[in-house]
Amino acid sequence: AAGSCRRRRLAPLNEDNGRFLLLAALIAAYLSAGATVFSALESPSEAAAQLRWNRTLHNFSRIFNISLPELRAFLRSYEAAMAAGIRVDALRPRWDFPGAFYFVGTVVSTIGFGMTTPATVAGKVFLIVYGLFGCAGTILFFNLFLERIISLLAFIMKACHERQLRRSGLLPPNFRRGPAVSGVGSLVGWKPSVYHVMLILGIFAITLSCCASAMYTAVEGWNYVDSLYYCFVTFSTIGFGDFVSSQNAAYQNQGLYRFGNFMFILMGVCCIYSLFNVISIVIKQVLNWVLKKFECRCCPKCHKSSARLGRRNAITPGARLRRHNISMDADGQYDSDTDGRRLSGEMISMRELTASNKVSLAILQKQLSETANGYPRNVCINTRQNGFSAGVGALAIMNNRLAETSDSR
Repeated sequence: AAGSCRRRRLAPLNEDNGRFLLLAALIAAYLSAGATVFSALESPSEAAAQLRWNRTLHNFSRIFNISLPELRAFLRSYEAAMAAGIRVDALRPRWDFPGAFYFVGTVVSTIGFGMTTPATVAGKVFLIVYGLFGCAGTILFFNLFLERIISLLAFIMKACHERQLRRSGLLPPNFRRGPAVSGVGSLVGWKPSVYHVMLILGIFAITLSCCASAMYTAVEGWNYVDSLYYCFVTFSTIGFGDFVSSQNAAYQNQGLYRFGNFMFILMGVCCIYSLFNVISIVIKQVLNWVLKKFECRCCPKCHKSSARLGRRNAITPGARLRRHNISMDADGQYDSDTDGRRLSGEMISMRELTASNKVSLAILQKQLSETANGYPRNVCINTRQNGFSAGVGALAIMNNRLAETSDSR
């Protein structure tokens, strides 16, 4: 049994690979299930519409004595005109400054409605260069927005937590945030919960979508369900383009509506981007929980080792509240994940984010606690200085702002 355990440890299918393969399998199953549902819902409607269109086409050809090849050639010319942005009804110009600004906004945010596309070679070449830097800068903006919204939510949650403690008598009435916080055990171990942040962002996203849908229903004349559908497709940057706002030639209070449309799209995309990143953390922890169920149970030695080196910052379903905080004396004991602790099992794997980054979990948890408790972030983390020691991307931002400790501690 011990030999089998060692062979499993040396096998290439470690926890990271197992989580990756499990996620790939779940995504494949999710895609297959979605394709099955959409095929069942939309295929009959598509077949019926095709049948009606063929009947209409033949009736038109017979009544007006026009051959079907000529009629189809005319319809192909009409489709080309639609792709170029020409409609039967009067629309606002696509490439005046407001229209072009709307276009570049959909490009850099990766929404890409597709209702406006460059027709010249120079425009297509410029779009490649423009989109390269524009999309990169916008993703950076989304990450900075995520950092600030998480910091704001952590501050608000911290204030609510202190108010709760005052009401329960665990904090003195004259308590003020500062260095004295280190003497209050209830606040030292407190860290903002990713589940609470997900709930708050979800409520804010739903409220924003409902308000925006009310505006689109009143101004664009869409029904409310179509408006909600447009908000999700736009805010999530899917951008099908079957519904596009602010495309009519004129609106009542047109300037005010365009400004409101821009602000709703900007705030909606930022909020949904932040929500997606929080949900991705929860999905990863569900994967960790599933993998934990398949842990090696062949020898008691492995159980003792896994219990001693269990995930210290993982969020697993059914996890209880944290019981203790890591002491300051533990900072120098674990300077890398080769000292018996694997970072891939933490709430967010820093190795996945930085490849060669070796971060002490004890210091990282101390920094998370200090962020939540309002400490200045001037703690030196003992890492290999490779330029990416603090992590990059949205998950690194979440790792520096959120934490919740399981009972495996």
